[in-house]
Amino acid sequence: MTDLGVTTLKTGEGYAGFRGYRTWYRVTGDLGGRKPPLVTLHGGPGGSHDYLENLASFAADGRAVVHYDQVGGGRSTHLKDIGKDFWTVDLFLDELDNLLAHLGIQKRYHLLGQSWGGMLGAEHAVRRPKGLRSLVIADSPASMELWVKEADRLRLALPPDVQATLLKHEAAGTTNSPDYAKAVRVFYERHLCRSKPWPEALDRSFALMEQDPTVYQTMNGPSEFHVIGSLKSWSIIDRLDRIETPTLILSGRHDEATPATVQPYADRIPGARWTIFENSSHTPHLEEAELYLKTVGAFLAAHDD
Repeated sequence: MTDLGVTTLKTGEGYAGFRGYRTWYRVTGDLGGRKPPLVTLHGGPGGSHDYLENLASFAADGRAVVHYDQVGGGRSTHLKDIGKDFWTVDLFLDELDNLLAHLGIQKRYHLLGQSWGGMLGAEHAVRRPKGLRSLVIADSPASMELWVKEADRLRLALPPDVQATLLKHEAAGTTNSPDYAKAVRVFYERHLCRSKPWPEALDRSFALMEQDPTVYQTMNGPSEFHVIGSLKSWSIIDRLDRIETPTLILSGRHDEATPATVQPYADRIPGARWTIFENSSHTPHLEEAELYLKTVGAFLAAHDD
């Protein structure tokens, strides 16, 4: 990770046993340091930590950073042949609790969740864990109904031939077609990451998920905007007022997580702050990295005690 400027810091990798499976993790920095560590939650579901690697730069200021791959993705145990009912929100909440206990940090930590990771972080926070010092919800919808409604609106702005290709393959059930993938990429380059070319770490996360799309296709569907999986009816809106943790909400001006999908977090979490990155879409931590890291770093520092 030479581009992160943290290569001289202590970095360790390992596995946490979980229900007979293994959760891979990496710790950058010293978990025993003065500052509470930051635990990162990647998107997907079924993604990997790779595209969030630059968040390890917080360790240069004495804050340990924990990355991990949720079960079913990345370097953790893959379960391609297990039943669809296995993949639930509660599974990933239990995995997070298990990892916190395994690392011995459950009494004092920050959480940053991106996309699906932010949804998971909010689900964790409504349980009011005593050790959670702050929560960052980045590029995450508060309900999948809102997400799909807004995705449909964004799709209408795509070129007509792209729209036609998407609809054709979704109706035919041929979303594994290369033509569908090409049309999806048009949407992604507008609303997922506007950097050209995409950062290598983001490409790496996508490549890993393509090798095993089991979790993503089961819980979400074949693309970010064609949600036909088990999360299609998910919502946390009516539980957000239970969150007592200081919360920072982040999104990009061109984000597929549009303001309408994010607004309930700002409205219903007491005292929540919301920052929109004007030159970003769904990955402002990559598209406007310097400003993003400064914004998050200041928020974490304000809630270390």
